[in-house]
Amino acid sequence: MTVVTRFAPSPTGILHVGNVRTALHNWLWAKKHGGRFLLRIDDTDLERSKEDYVEAIRSDLAWLGFDVDGEERQSARFALYEAEFAKLKAAGRVYACYETPEELDIRRKILLSRGLPPVYERKPEGAPVPEGVAPHWRFRLDHDAPIEWSDMVRGPQHFEPGTMSDPVVRRADGSWLYLLPSVIDDIAMGITDVVRGEDHVSNTATQIQMFAALGATPPAFAHEALLVGTEGKLSKRLGSLGMASLRDDGIEPIALVALLARLGTSDPIEPVTAPAPLIESIDFARFGRAPARFDEAELALLNQKILHHTDHAAVADRLPAAITEARWNAIRPNLMAVAEAADWVPVFDGPFDPLPADAADRAVLDAAAAAAPRIDWSADPWHALTAAVKEATGAKGRALFLPLRRALTGRDHGPDMGELLPLIAKDQAVARFSAK
Repeated sequence: MTVVTRFAPSPTGILHVGNVRTALHNWLWAKKHGGRFLLRIDDTDLERSKEDYVEAIRSDLAWLGFDVDGEERQSARFALYEAEFAKLKAAGRVYACYETPEELDIRRKILLSRGLPPVYERKPEGAPVPEGVAPHWRFRLDHDAPIEWSDMVRGPQHFEPGTMSDPVVRRADGSWLYLLPSVIDDIAMGITDVVRGEDHVSNTATQIQMFAALGATPPAFAHEALLVGTEGKLSKRLGSLGMASLRDDGIEPIALVALLARLGTSDPIEPVTAPAPLIESIDFARFGRAPARFDEAELALLNQKILHHTDHAAVADRLPAAITEARWNAIRPNLMAVAEAADWVPVFDGPFDPLPADAADRAVLDAAAAAAPRIDWSADPWHALTAAVKEATGAKGRALFLPLRRALTGRDHGPDMGELLPLIAKDQAVARFSAK
């Protein structure tokens, strides 16, 4: 059987890191099994759904590298929902209800005051129907059929339907709630595995009976622990952290993928440059039950580590032409983001204003200016230069190396000078040593 997963966002806002983690695990699982990853746009809320958000979702998935094998939109499937709803209605598995929200709230408070669970109380057969009131519709749970499944993350799950309220599946205005259309779509799209947050566990319990009522076998389920911030709880920042913000911060998509793939698992987070090892290693049995903590600082550090191993060819289209492969290889260990590479162009090619030197440093730089013209720039000029300056001045260690680095780069820290100096023209280096 071909594994088929789906990611089903609502286009009422941008994707945030929690959404992306769900999409990622569905994508990784499908790829691991040679299956298909589908995108379903859950746009039954026609008033709040926006086409701009649909395009943003597609764009974000493409940026992350999640190739989509097919797309469906719920707004184009209303006829299917009507047909399946009619079957359930004929079978007595959905029924009309007429209570107002205020009436339901009062009844709920009464039950709680009596120490009883606030479970919806079905009306007896033949109960009077109020005139001029459009009904909402509930799915009738089978109280004699315990709900069980083996969750790929949480293990064996058991619910007693008699302790659960019959869920509302359709509003009085005819619009759909999430539960039933999702089941109908999963059946029609051939979804075999549903990966989502643990906040959907109770939804799954009711949906399993919906699958059965529609004559279908439920898919396998994996309910993963939710993503939280560093403070250990859901945060406003986490819920609004979109892909555009991360792109603006210079985060590489593979860095986000590498972090989210293994957050909350027993596998180490590693600075991979391609998703292949993440696809190979995904295993829901290694997902923990504790909330997974997302830390932007950890993401930035991982991004830096990944850049240190990223080939020039992978980023060449985002680099200034002056940053050749050799120059990229020299500076990448010191970059936090690809965009920072542009800051090194003046270091390589000028124009460049060296930092002022004190008297002690001036002696080192004068000796360097005198020695540099005689050095073969194609054969390890840094070590030849420092040896000549040391012999001429007696300077060593920091007193030798720091003035040369500052004169050549304008910085106290940076790439290995042995790699950097051959990439700076000799006449540029001499001019910088000689600058007063």
